Amino acid sequence: MEKKIRTTIITGGAGRIGCELAKQLVLKKENVLISDFNKKKLHQIKKEIKSKHLEIYSCDLTNVKNIEKLIKLANKKFGTINAAVHCSYPTSKGWGTKFENLKEKYLKEDLHKQLGGTILFSQKIIKYFLKQKEGNLILVSSIQGSHQPKFEHYKNLNMSSPIEYSAIKSGVISVTKYLSKYCKKKNIRVNCISPGGIEDKQPMVFKTRYKSSCNSKGLLNPEDIAHSILFLLSDKSQYINGQNLIVDDGWSL
Repeated sequence: MEKKIRTTIITGGAGRIGCELAKQLVLKKENVLISDFNKKKLHQIKKEIKSKHLEIYSCDLTNVKNIEKLIKLANKKFGTINAAVHCSYPTSKGWGTKFENLKEKYLKEDLHKQLGGTILFSQKIIKYFLKQKEGNLILVSSIQGSHQPKFEHYKNLNMSSPIEYSAIKSGVISVTKYLSKYCKKKNIRVNCISPGGIEDKQPMVFKTRYKSSCNSKGLLNPEDIAHSILFLLSDKSQYINGQNLIVDDGWSL
């Protein structure tokens, strides 16, 4: 029996997790459409991967019409969409500001683009899944969505963990559970994954502090998260629904 080729949409596909996930899916000869506002990076990825199983689409997914265009493009190119992974991570110019310096306009922008964008993307892709009578949606939260930051890790460093990030990521977990129940008996799964910190040229002192809160590795690589998402995309996780999968090397314990 010929193996069914699945199609997955990945938003924020030029990011570290989205890009690695796309590579892993293409290696499995599955169809992937990655979307990101970074057009240059998308073309670099397409050139690097070089596969008929990969399609790219550059746009701003905080615009609902662009979400609809993305879904239509994937359906036209591959004939179906089996799953979607929402890694999109748009930020304002004020992103990363400390709590006491947070500006109203940037707070509104980040809450709308990140949490609002997640809800709107979910709305459109679930509408497609309902017509198709099946689907698998994976949202991306964070350990900061279920646990408070370890502020001592940032002491005397030019780094912070924004309060709006915690609010947005806890919101994503809530949205996941809401949508899972909303789609009850519709053959649609909705889960989210909460990665721990990802290696990204952080200062050594931060890495050391962070690792002290973990069980072994400390900061993770994109591959560590991508493999967990592959599990949620697979039939091996078919009865996992409405859950938040934490992958953080014990940071949250």
